[in-house]
Amino acid sequence: MTATDQRPVALPAADLVALGEVARDLLEQAPDMVDDPSWVAGARHHWERTPIALRHAVREFRRDSGPAGRLLLTGLPVGAGSIPDTPSAPGSVQRVPTLPAALLMLIANGLGDPAAFAAEKSGALVQDVVPVAGQEEFQGNAGSVELSFHTENAFHPHRPDYVLLLCLRSDHDGMSELRTCCSRRLLPELSSPTLRALFRAEFITEAPPSFGGEGDGTRHAVLSGDPTDPDLRFDQGATRALSAEGGRALAELSALVARHHEGFRLRPGDLAVVDNRVTLHGRSSFVPRYDGRDRWLQRMFSFTDLRRSRDSRPGDGSVLVK
Repeated sequence: MTATDQRPVALPAADLVALGEVARDLLEQAPDMVDDPSWVAGARHHWERTPIALRHAVREFRRDSGPAGRLLLTGLPVGAGSIPDTPSAPGSVQRVPTLPAALLMLIANGLGDPAAFAAEKSGALVQDVVPVAGQEEFQGNAGSVELSFHTENAFHPHRPDYVLLLCLRSDHDGMSELRTCCSRRLLPELSSPTLRALFRAEFITEAPPSFGGEGDGTRHAVLSGDPTDPDLRFDQGATRALSAEGGRALAELSALVARHHEGFRLRPGDLAVVDNRVTLHGRSSFVPRYDGRDRWLQRMFSFTDLRRSRDSRPGDGSVLVK
């Protein structure tokens, strides 16, 4: 895969078999908990045994995530025939090692280092993205209404560099889309006044509902870095402008996102990796039935440089506590 090639990556059948063998070997060595540091370290070492085509695709994506700022790997060996019922409890996470968790752990280590946030999903490394009865309108992973576009944890100084979303089960109607929109698609169409406004630190983003409302809002610029290829930091539901000019800039940005986003109907075994530095993501609505066969994604975060958050991770662990 090159920086200009954003097509889904379908590994050869032999590579999928080999990847499954590495993942199962990692699973056989798993302790009782996904989050055990020994298993995280084991996945880091096992990553070097994965097929070269996968390692090449991930390495090239990490170097340059391309005009769409996302990678889609299809048909990964998640053991579709043995997937249990979709969980339905609030705050659901994957604590017990499984084959999908092993795949996520491997690829997260290929991208960087896996880590999570203590205030979100109890700090679990592998988190379930499933609908929860009574939370249909929730703007977060428990909802089933349209999820607005956002940078993951836009309020936080140590945002994940990559968001991994692995599909274990599609929605009943097979219509729900993961949606993404990259700053590289938007930049050529943003007006000069909007660009100037978005580069100023005149915006506030509040902590998302998934953090339980904890944490103070953060003042920041929406665009930062190289003017020709800036980072994007924006949450449609939580970022507000501190000036009228900033408000107009956010309105123009949102209108362009609505026009230029891409949608993908994930199928079991599909893994979407979102470059959280330049790409917003969201989701279309779907209708859950709460019958054990609802849409089920599993999510993991990966960080390219854990050292930056060392003072937030006690004992150099994988959970950020602040």
